[in-house]
Amino acid sequence: MELTSDKIHEILPHRYPFLLIDRVTDYEAGQWAKAVKCVSVNEPQFTGHFPQKSIMPGVLIIEALAQTGGIALLADGSGKGKLAVLAGVKNAKFVKPVVPGDVMELECRILRRLSNIGIAECEAKVNGETVCQAEITFALTDA
Repeated sequence: MELTSDKIHEILPHRYPFLLIDRVTDYEAGQWAKAVKCVSVNEPQFTGHFPQKSIMPGVLIIEALAQTGGIALLADGSGKGKLAVLAGVKNAKFVKPVVPGDVMELECRILRRLSNIGIAECEAKVNGETVCQAEITFALTDA
């Protein structure tokens, strides 16, 4: 099932310039989500990272993956009034740089959910090649 930006806004509180997923291409609520981030040279981070060679900051790739995980956790509506906040990142690996013009394919698979904690295995790809992998922990808090 696909989610447009309007539906994403109903699930996640993030807004410009910090909403980092453009579309959810498929998901199974509580299990996994796939999303897309179209990287544009017009994004504010590229004025300083780096002016001579634009590279998407790794922390923003992790944030895009975390937002994808937030969709996986909250898309079924059971998280009404909740925020999925980033609580931890383990084993993050950045394999290739992401540059303007790239389309990042983001995927998060929920490994475990314990009360208000979720742990997900996440991966970002560009043109089918892995650019980042990480295990992300979420805490569900009151909005």
